[in-house]
Amino acid sequence: MTRKPWKPVIRHTFMILFSFIMLYPVLWWVGSSLKRSTELGSPGIFPAVPQWSNYVKGWHSIPGHTFTDFYLNTFGLELAVIAATLVSCTLVAFGFARLDFPLKGFWFSILMLTLMMPGQVLIIPQYALFYKLGWVNTYLPFIVPHMLAGGAGGTFFVFLLIQFIRGIPRELDESAKIDGCSWFGIYWRVVIPLTIPAIITVMIFCFLWNWDDFLGHLLYLNTVEKYTVGLALRMINDSQSAQEWGQLLAMSLVSVVPATVIFTFLQKYFVEGIATTGIKG
Repeated sequence: MTRKPWKPVIRHTFMILFSFIMLYPVLWWVGSSLKRSTELGSPGIFPAVPQWSNYVKGWHSIPGHTFTDFYLNTFGLELAVIAATLVSCTLVAFGFARLDFPLKGFWFSILMLTLMMPGQVLIIPQYALFYKLGWVNTYLPFIVPHMLAGGAGGTFFVFLLIQFIRGIPRELDESAKIDGCSWFGIYWRVVIPLTIPAIITVMIFCFLWNWDDFLGHLLYLNTVEKYTVGLALRMINDSQSAQEWGQLLAMSLVSVVPATVIFTFLQKYFVEGIATTGIKG
């Protein structure tokens, strides 16, 4: 069969052009973060003279605070939410996947029904409840629901972990029982180590969804001292009469770096966890 050397050239050329089209908005974003506000409508992606000061000025653009404060608030909240989610969701998933208890099928059906419920219908009753509890303007509305396998994506995380744990052979549980392990010992010594890919997947989803939860942070946080990065970006947009778009774009670009880095380094486990393949032999 005669080889056609021009086919790989056409294929790779098409892929490069398509990749550029997909990356153009990101390149425009990066270039615009280095422009003056008056240059945003000018042709060309990157400015002739990059304004690196946009990043410095943007970092200190909110009086009395820097973005360091908002990043510390956000990362602290993320760590608390992720820790609460992992503990509660793994325990609930282990119970459904391994234990037998009355009405197990009924409660699993209820779990699936909550998975299909739109989150928007819960906003008002949740706010009313947290307001009566005095939790408004605190981080408790974000942390406590995750301690009960709730919150953003809690039901989905439980379902994902259940499916993964079901792929782990029960013979390992029996072997652990023979060695004297309790159910908690099986959970901690057998199931958790084998569920690491799914756990990392849950961590990535939980981090991304809570990092992007602008509406929730806007509802419950009222003082600047407790603001997260998303609310700080809104303050840049509201606090200046002459809008410095270069500074706003610079800070919005910086705000996506943590999520991008985390997904880049953990994407291998993310794919494996989504596949729910269980044990690799």
